[in-house]
Amino acid sequence: MAHSPDIPLGLEPSSQRLHLLPGFLAMGVTVLIWASFALSARATNGSALGFADVAVIRTLVPLLVFLPFLPARIQMFRKAGLGPCMIISIGAGIPFFALAAHGAGLTSAAHLGALIPGTLPIFVALILWRLTGETPTRSGQGALAVIIAGACLLVVAQGQLPDWRGIALLLCGSLFWSSYSVAAARSGLDPVGCALLIALSSFLIMVALLATGTLTLQWGSYGLDDAMPFFLTQGLGAGVIASLTYAFAVTRLGPATCATIGALTPVLTALMAVFILHETLPALMLLAIAVICTGVILFNRT
Repeated sequence: MAHSPDIPLGLEPSSQRLHLLPGFLAMGVTVLIWASFALSARATNGSALGFADVAVIRTLVPLLVFLPFLPARIQMFRKAGLGPCMIISIGAGIPFFALAAHGAGLTSAAHLGALIPGTLPIFVALILWRLTGETPTRSGQGALAVIIAGACLLVVAQGQLPDWRGIALLLCGSLFWSSYSVAAARSGLDPVGCALLIALSSFLIMVALLATGTLTLQWGSYGLDDAMPFFLTQGLGAGVIASLTYAFAVTRLGPATCATIGALTPVLTALMAVFILHETLPALMLLAIAVICTGVILFNRT
């Protein structure tokens, strides 16, 4: 595949590795946050908070953090263009969150953690092929096939037959996020600009949905203890920190590499569940983890 978008041509191999290292570190933080979110969703299944309440938390916290940077980013938004800005807003904002939340509601948090990051590499590869004609090498294609096989095994290893409608919603969510990944890499926006655009557009969408009665809040039916996990994982973690680290990683490594590393999310989620929730790992799940890790390693070696 083509070299990562932010690597200056002509660098020595050692200099290239140093240039890429911050991107890999940022993507590592992103995967950790994604896994923590999936784990918290599994642990707080049946929470008193409704979709609208969690969506407001996910929207309002990053908006308050990034809003002071708006004046300095307006010109950057204009330069990026309406199309890329809309794709970023939809692909990583409230529309994506709605697909992920409702898809997980019809399946499970475990399927959410397996399917969306597990299928990202395929969707990103398809989008890049459609836009630029860029395709992975034959060995890269084989590595992607290994990752998808591992994701399918992970779904089967959950021990329950998922609702096909939930699977379809999760796959659509993966397509949305893949589109965001490619648009963020090609838009010229910096990480703060991407995060601000997502937060601002999501806030406007939520205001419209609440004002029209399409969504309703459940204030008073839960306490601060119920909401705190979502403040930490959705508002601060996914909404603020992961928005910055993922956008930064995409600019350094490119969307294809980031999507491939993101496929490690279900692996980390499963391993964290063993130590935190004291879950057991069936043999089929261990096999799926080994297959996904192998695919990620093979892809990054190409």
